[in-house]
Amino acid sequence: MPAVNAPLPEAAQLAPEADPKDASKDPFLAALGERTRALRSRRGLTRKGLAQAADVSERHLANVEMGVGNASIQFLRQVAQALNCELAELVGDPTASSPEWLMLRELLRGRSEADLARARSTIAALFDAPASHEARRQRVALIGLRGAGKSTLGRLLAEGWGVPFVELNRSIEALAGCSLSEIHSLYGPAAYRRYEKRALEETLQRCPRAVIATPGGIVSDPATFSLLLAHCHTVWLRATPEEHMGRVLAQGDMRPMAGNRGNVEAMNDLRRILESRAAFYSKADEVFDTGGMPMETALAKLREQLGEATAAVL
Repeated sequence: MPAVNAPLPEAAQLAPEADPKDASKDPFLAALGERTRALRSRRGLTRKGLAQAADVSERHLANVEMGVGNASIQFLRQVAQALNCELAELVGDPTASSPEWLMLRELLRGRSEADLARARSTIAALFDAPASHEARRQRVALIGLRGAGKSTLGRLLAEGWGVPFVELNRSIEALAGCSLSEIHSLYGPAAYRRYEKRALEETLQRCPRAVIATPGGIVSDPATFSLLLAHCHTVWLRATPEEHMGRVLAQGDMRPMAGNRGNVEAMNDLRRILESRAAFYSKADEVFDTGGMPMETALAKLREQLGEATAAVL
């Protein structure tokens, strides 16, 4: 599910994807291209959309993503701004140059994902004052791509438990005073992310108990996603790319086919987005597979998986 229910990315294939095994490419430029593609997919941006947001040449961006572009610092700075990330993240050094950052990096280097998760949780508890386990269980937040069933299942869960249902996309529109597509076209993706975080913060303040359906791209902003994880019991509603696409089209939403694109291109875009976000979605407290079952069955199984403890708290 691309960010904010925006249209699924359009293919802007000016050239074939780079072969990571192509030994003729400079290793640094090849890695830079892979990171750029991954960041773009995670944020649900098309190549054309990123080029427009960064005010750079689409052809130049295509070459960089292929690992054959000789990118200038100014070009990279503009792309990093459009992706709402630090330049260091784009070029491959995620740490600053301070001694403390370097020592922290060495402490974490080579650790397993489980160890890193424990370290993050400990640091969050030290600085971010996350909600207690009991408080988190009172808010269930559904994450995942568009077409996973977040809105439908979320509304039914909330009705059954007698708690508010919050569709964060609607809260974002209320804050901005315009539609999601208008936020993107008028103000750009960085402004949308600010509205998204603000909407989540206000929801957390207003609703000590709730079921929240989040935008698919909420995992793209580490600060917003960390806030969600710290204050909500999160559930990744997972499905196959084919199921995501089928449900969206069945609802009459033809945006995946925008620009006279075929099923193959749209499916490839969707697979890239899901692949780039899967590691983040998997940080959820629970995973629930909605594939191959009608909504009524999915609701019953989800409530069973969440358990009576959650229902009792809610």
